[in-house]
Amino acid sequence: MNRAPSQPPSDSERARALRRVKLAATLVLAATATLFLVARHFEAGHWAWGYVAAFASAATVGGLADWYAVVALFRRPLGLPIPHTAIVPRNHQRIADNLGSFVENNFLAREAVERKLGEVDFAAQIATWLGDPARSAALAAFVLRLLPQALTAIDQSGLRRFFGERVRAELERIEVAPLAAGFLGAVIEKGRHQRLLNELLGALDTLLTSQETLDALREKIRQELPALFNLYRADAYLLRKIVASTGAFVAEARADPGHPLRVEFDKFVRGFVERLRGSADFATRAETFKRDLLARPEVATLAEGAWDSLRAFLERDAAAADSQVGRQLEAMLTEAGAQLGRDPAIRAEINRGIVQVLGEFVQSQKSGVGRFIADQVKDWDIDVLIGRIELTVGRDLQYIRFNGALIGGLAGLALHALEQGLKLHP
Repeated sequence: MNRAPSQPPSDSERARALRRVKLAATLVLAATATLFLVARHFEAGHWAWGYVAAFASAATVGGLADWYAVVALFRRPLGLPIPHTAIVPRNHQRIADNLGSFVENNFLAREAVERKLGEVDFAAQIATWLGDPARSAALAAFVLRLLPQALTAIDQSGLRRFFGERVRAELERIEVAPLAAGFLGAVIEKGRHQRLLNELLGALDTLLTSQETLDALREKIRQELPALFNLYRADAYLLRKIVASTGAFVAEARADPGHPLRVEFDKFVRGFVERLRGSADFATRAETFKRDLLARPEVATLAEGAWDSLRAFLERDAAAADSQVGRQLEAMLTEAGAQLGRDPAIRAEINRGIVQVLGEFVQSQKSGVGRFIADQVKDWDIDVLIGRIELTVGRDLQYIRFNGALIGGLAGLALHALEQGLKLHP
């Protein structure tokens, strides 16, 4: 059966290939030694055997030397205690430390990590994932399943009290007067305070046309007038005059953008905003009011009640078959994925943020990664480690033996030829 091009060979296949190469290199060494003995035997019969003997002799020496060098990397040749042999076993700890340091300083260098991370479009993958309604629904369902446990954990862990205290502390830090001045200033700049006046005037006009209001005003006028005037129904007359005059005034103010009432109201609001911004007395009174309000037990009770109501609603909704929160969360996730897919600027910004976060994380942890690699290599059995190295590079090391025999033989042949040339030309 043909192997797929991308499928690497198994360990057993590599071990068989290594054994074949070792056997071939050993046979070459034996062949050169045998050829040397044969050449020496026939050397006296013909001058060419001298060249063969020189080649075979040097090839045998070169093959033996390279065999020694290869074996000395991993073990003692023939088991002899020769210095500077079994290099890998003797330097096991140092190799582990150097490997960990090499990975830390080269593979996990900031530039290399950020360059590699920059090749990945994380935002596009997120957009594609969220854009699938089925995946968004599954994520929303997962969040809903965790919601009751999360709410219970918030209550039991003290997070509820912690968040409440933090919110209160942040509210106490807010300066009410400048905040209110800024808000009202924005309202004035857009003319919304005049809309508020329109609403107030409309409410006043509606109030004046209410029968209950008219009856109450008439009763108040009757109580204030002498009894003699009531005999002539002066209360009704005064009521009609007051209501008519007030109604006409309100109608004029509502219809005329430059009405004096509007001008005075504008001056009042602007003056109030300026006092909020610059008056120390206003600021002190506002801060006192804020502190008194936050200190009242009703505020804490209101906050706790709001949390309890929210929690009860979320728990009931999460348990429902047709959860409103689940539907909204699913729609929000799907729309977020679609929006992310349509906006390359946001994707680029998200990718930059992810690369920066992951890059910083790798930099903060890379020393630990280096130590982990070093510790793992140190814990490996040395025989297993040597076996892994030989399976990886053993064939190439055995080919050094072939090259040693060939290069050595050619060198010996050249030296023999040089020697013979010198003899012919003393």
